[in-house]
Amino acid sequence: MSATVALVVGAGEGRRFGGELPKQYCQLSGVPVMRRSLLAFLDHPEIDTVQAVIHPNHEDLYGEAAHGLTLPPPVHGGVLRQDSVVRGLQSLMDLSPAKVLIHDAARPLVSGAVISRVLRALEESPGAVPALPVVDTLKRGDGQTITATVSRQGLWRAQTPQGFRFEDILAAHQKAEGEELTDDAAVAERAGFAVAIVAGEEDNLKVTTPEDLTRAERIIGGGETRTGMGFDVHRFGEGNQVMLCGIAIPHAFGLEGHSDADVGLHAVCDAILGAIGAGDIGSHFPPADPQWKGVSSEVFLRHASELLAAKGGRISNIDLTLICEEPKIGPRREAMTQKIAEILGIPSGRIGVKATTTERLGFTGRGEGIAAQAVATICLF
Repeated sequence: MSATVALVVGAGEGRRFGGELPKQYCQLSGVPVMRRSLLAFLDHPEIDTVQAVIHPNHEDLYGEAAHGLTLPPPVHGGVLRQDSVVRGLQSLMDLSPAKVLIHDAARPLVSGAVISRVLRALEESPGAVPALPVVDTLKRGDGQTITATVSRQGLWRAQTPQGFRFEDILAAHQKAEGEELTDDAAVAERAGFAVAIVAGEEDNLKVTTPEDLTRAERIIGGGETRTGMGFDVHRFGEGNQVMLCGIAIPHAFGLEGHSDADVGLHAVCDAILGAIGAGDIGSHFPPADPQWKGVSSEVFLRHASELLAAKGGRISNIDLTLICEEPKIGPRREAMTQKIAEILGIPSGRIGVKATTTERLGFTGRGEGIAAQAVATICLF
């Protein structure tokens, strides 16, 4: 089989970190460290499966961190990291992937570029490790005074994910059982197969102390900003009210649509989905599916919001414009703003609701329907 699996190992108790939570479950800009590590591989197009290895006592913590993610059940690790990796590898035996990337859950900022470099190297080498050259002068000491200067020539700082051909690294780990080696590359070296070096990144830090978490927060900063646009139209039909932005407004006509035809919420929903590259409403809620007939459009918008949260993002701003001659939007603007804020769980000050006409031009000018366009600005952390 040609599958590629990422094994995200976070089975430690995190005692060195201090605090109430193990480091892999601490919040990094509002998102657990473990979740960020899982998402890095889930979002990579060349990774087929992501398997987590966790401490047996951390089921609840893991459940919260991985909520909403499509993942197989976690594997319970052992006392030592090496034991945990072996158990994770053994859990993949039925899948028998071609390649496996082994990653420390405590490295939440690994980039897609690093993952890709490791995978490319595995096309030529049985193992590959991202690393950075040592640039500082190295000293050996007794804790009080320097006893020697160590040459830094040829020295590298190894990172993860460390990639291998699955059968090779599984056999190497089984052979090294009982030894305490510091990383999987050391296990590979002991087994005698070559491990290539690819370029790592300074941002791919390992969270070991609270200071590391603070540094990671600084690196993330405001996160990645994205913008999505949404546009929707519904024609008038029979009825005595229209739903706009979750508010029922008495009117001489209703709006036609498979759901409640809330053109405002539909535009906002598509804007959010567009910002995270998740298609449109129709791809998630097909109009031909009878279960969505007459359903409140709040369902659609909440779904889009949940998808955004699952990617570790938040809404910075929503700007919505309703285009119609009737009904009048001004008197309901505040209620609409508050309703959207309630659905999305964000402050109303992050939402703008406006209205305009087309000066009696076009289908909206002739009173045949309502159009809406929305812009969503989001931050992915």
